[in-house]
Amino acid sequence: MATRIDTRDLDHILEHTYPLWKEVQNQNIFITGGAGFFGCWLLESFVWANDHLHLGAKAVVLSRSPEAFATRAPHLANHPSVSLLKGDVRAFKFPEGDFRFVVHAATEASTKLNQEDPLLMFETIVEGTRRTLEFARTHGTLKFLLTSSEAVYGKQPPEMTHVSEDYLGAPDPMDPDSAYGEAKRAAEMLCRLYAHRFGLETKIARCFAFVGPYLPLDAHYAIGNFIRDAYQGGPVCVNGDGTPYRSYLYAADLAIWLWTILLKGQSCRLYNVGSDRSISIAELASLVCQLVTPGIEVIIVQRADPACPPQRYVPSIERAHNELGLESWISLEDAIKKQ
Repeated sequence: MATRIDTRDLDHILEHTYPLWKEVQNQNIFITGGAGFFGCWLLESFVWANDHLHLGAKAVVLSRSPEAFATRAPHLANHPSVSLLKGDVRAFKFPEGDFRFVVHAATEASTKLNQEDPLLMFETIVEGTRRTLEFARTHGTLKFLLTSSEAVYGKQPPEMTHVSEDYLGAPDPMDPDSAYGEAKRAAEMLCRLYAHRFGLETKIARCFAFVGPYLPLDAHYAIGNFIRDAYQGGPVCVNGDGTPYRSYLYAADLAIWLWTILLKGQSCRLYNVGSDRSISIAELASLVCQLVTPGIEVIIVQRADPACPPQRYVPSIERAHNELGLESWISLEDAIKKQ
């Protein structure tokens, strides 16, 4: 079934990005991962701004399966300002022309792939980033955005309520499960090296957790699974003990953050992207039930060990707030209702 975004969300994005779009006028943008969660929201907001502000901009979108993307979002795939390029991010054919802006949002954050073939996961992220940077270097790009991940921090110390960009923790390089996080660290380094050697402005968004339309409800995202179970009448199942803390930024706010970091962020500066409102997984499951289908059961599979402090993956967003004026405008409660 095709997904459509509430126009009020698109107006919200445009309201908070309006001054930025002048720079995009009559320019070409290249987006990898355009069929994914991030990519669809970037395209939705790009098309909306392009039409309403008469920007005359064009977007070329790399996708492994343009046909599947066209089925999922025909209004985007068939929009006159959008062109689809079929290819693998590691070896795609470069489209012709100058592209002042590049957003590298490819690479599925797949727990299944990371467990079954961590080498492929690592290679796809690193080689895909190198390929996209080479494209940017040779096609007139001024500003390049990498959507990185909170996985680069490794395990957040339990006594640290919010992890900042200055924290130097890292994944365990001897653990194959760290392939995703280590690859994102290498991708960030590639961005820094290309900026140093070629003068390319590279912006890095370290992304945490999100909710909103286009989020898969059948993947490894807890909030998506909870919403799916609640709409199906429950029960809502928490596979762990429910104690870890997470935070969730609504997708419309995510789009605002990513466009702002690309167009206004400082080159080679790291920006956490997410909400700083922490909530335990057990509390999240109960909240979803309350908002979607009140009265259904929440099942927590494992019993919590009181001797083990809860895990936390919650960002400090002071840098994005203080330097770029970014906020979490839409509450978690409203975000769940909009899913």
